[in-house]
Amino acid sequence: MTAAPTTAGVLVDRYGRIARDLRVSLTDKCNLRCTYCMPAEGLPWLAGPQLLTDAEIVRLVRVAVQRLGVTEVRFTGGEPLIRPGLVGIVAAVAALTPRPRISVTTNGLGLDRLAPALREAGLDRVNVSLDTLDAARFAALTRRDRLGDVLAGLAGAAAAGLAPVKVNAVLMRGVNDDEAPALLRFALDHGYELRFIEQMPLDAQHGWDRATMVTADEILTSLAAEFALTPDPAHRGAAPAETWLVGGGPARVGVIGTVTRPFCGDCDRTRLTADGQLRNCLFATEESDLRGALRAGADDADIARRWQAATVVKRAGHGIDDPTFLQPVRPMSAIGG
Repeated sequence: MTAAPTTAGVLVDRYGRIARDLRVSLTDKCNLRCTYCMPAEGLPWLAGPQLLTDAEIVRLVRVAVQRLGVTEVRFTGGEPLIRPGLVGIVAAVAALTPRPRISVTTNGLGLDRLAPALREAGLDRVNVSLDTLDAARFAALTRRDRLGDVLAGLAGAAAAGLAPVKVNAVLMRGVNDDEAPALLRFALDHGYELRFIEQMPLDAQHGWDRATMVTADEILTSLAAEFALTPDPAHRGAAPAETWLVGGGPARVGVIGTVTRPFCGDCDRTRLTADGQLRNCLFATEESDLRGALRAGADDADIARRWQAATVVKRAGHGIDDPTFLQPVRPMSAIGG
């Protein structure tokens, strides 16, 4: 029998950072094959018994929310919309007391159909990945001719009230680096919030090359050629994106400069993989096994202690610029964004 819930605990590391944002990967599978993420043939997917069950996911989120002070829960993948139990998981998390803010990061395929049910279940908002508005480029980048489905997913999310609808875009040199202004114009026209993300060394092929990465400075220079940008006076807090007002506001655009403008000192995230491994950093090379503890009969108090112990040893930063940096063995699709 588990101990009575309490909100007294927190996830704090040795540098005083408190993790209040939980990213939960629901699957390592994806229905796209983005060139900067995985090979065309896909990856060796996790076997069913390795994945956390719906009930196990909800239990771990409950421990994080009720015992460890987590206030934001983001479901990711792979592609979370292909998890059959997604709507039920969202509903169970939305029923928790205290209730966390709940979001999903998705490629948008099928979102037009699922958005109403997700909203009814308690989902607050979505982040949709969209790197290009050109159908041929989209097909080349994702190895799937599905741009129209992504655009429909965005429209469906907005119609369902999953606001603000955020769009995540990754630019790559010589591929889509000329599209920053067009993407921003598209977002402004539809009332979406655009975030550019520097390409990170998390691809399955380990082929990331800093020389092909479009930097935050380059993105801002490209946008400034067509838009008047001013620094957002709002306090950034632990948010990963630096934001700018477009044309004096209220519209904003953000840039997440993970590589060239790291924000590790304000990081408030903790991550759970689809197979129940706890990661205290996106670029961590070590994990803590919560699935094994769950299935061995650990109670909620023990799970919370294990989570806190894994958080305490979090590194000061991701160390991408350090000569000793090692790219994580797991790709982004397995870690969860």
